[in-house]
Amino acid sequence: MPANPRFRRVVRIGPVQVATYCDSRGREKHTAACTAPRCGFSTDYDSRAAAELAARTHRCAAR
Repeated sequence: MPANPRFRRVVRIGPVQVATYCDSRGREKHTAACTAPRCGFSTDYDSRAAAELAARTHRCAAR
């Protein structure tokens, strides 16, 4: 079954978007993904605070 997460509470912090979704096991997860070209930064976290901290401290190497 392909995963098609429905993102909620999407917030943009600089070039990084932070969102909340439910994984395939029904657990709430939080993701931070950079939208800058050629960056490739994307990670999942168990807490919203950790995802927002990663977004605030992320520095693109592609710049």
